[in-house]
Amino acid sequence: IYMINSSFTLVSSNATFVRPSYFYINGFENIPHIKYYYVFLCLVYAVTVLANSFIMAVIYLARNLHTAKYVVVFNLAVTDLCGSTALIPKLIETFLFEKQYISYEACLSSMFFVYVFMTMQSLSLLTLAYDRFVAIVFPLRYHVIVTKTAMLVILAVLWLFTLALISFTVSLITHLSFCGSLVIKSFFCDHGPTYALSCNNNSLNNIMAWVCFLVVLCIPIILIVLTYVCIAIALIRIATGAERVKAMRTCTSHLILVAIFYLPMVGNNIAAVVSYIHPNARIINNSLTQTMPAMLNPIIYSLRTEELKSNMRYCKQKAQC
Repeated sequence: IYMINSSFTLVSSNATFVRPSYFYINGFENIPHIKYYYVFLCLVYAVTVLANSFIMAVIYLARNLHTAKYVVVFNLAVTDLCGSTALIPKLIETFLFEKQYISYEACLSSMFFVYVFMTMQSLSLLTLAYDRFVAIVFPLRYHVIVTKTAMLVILAVLWLFTLALISFTVSLITHLSFCGSLVIKSFFCDHGPTYALSCNNNSLNNIMAWVCFLVVLCIPIILIVLTYVCIAIALIRIATGAERVKAMRTCTSHLILVAIFYLPMVGNNIAAVVSYIHPNARIINNSLTQTMPAMLNPIIYSLRTEELKSNMRYCKQKAQC
């Protein structure tokens, strides 16, 4: 698909940019019975909406959950819900209903929202690691250091940072000219496959792609690992065996969420470097990586966190909170 009679030229004082009217999303190509996968994603989205809405409702209505930790859990549920909403309905519309043309503006909007919520999912998990770090390493000062106000400030800073980072990254696309193929080989308007189609210098876009990769994946993983190393050292030094088990139980939900979110991403990136992955396999792996954690996070927190389970039982018995 080439840009023929479907582009406009933007002239600035320093440069001329050729922008297409539309892109063409070309993921999931020639996969047999792929419609069953789209139905599966519909079910994933339905469970994601119900589970995260339920978690948010329980946290909002149960006053004993109005703590700093559950401010972050609520924020994670919001980002999970919004991230899936930014991705899955558009994916279903694009491929199940064969509406694979997407306007230039809609493509950049989709890219922005998908990456904002993906980044905030990662940073929310990092913030929960900070909460567990203070709770176990500095237990006597926990309620002084980790207050609701402090956590709201941290989350506000992270949101502003994420919005600024992704806004700048996406805005750089507008400085590219597209004078060849307009086929985006992904399942949404992915940043890398999109800027790679440009026919002028995209080195700054490449730099920002690496910056986002570091912010979303590498730095949070490193900090979370260091956090749990410090937790492990603190438990070995000051706790008895029973206290260690009790302390680690408060971390299991978070560790499972971290594994579900980061391990598939790391695996996909390592596999892409060390071996050849068929484009369809890569696209399916990436789509599962970006959709499954949002569904599983609230389920895991509901099953593994005693405070949430007790409040859910109370709501069930009283039919209200």
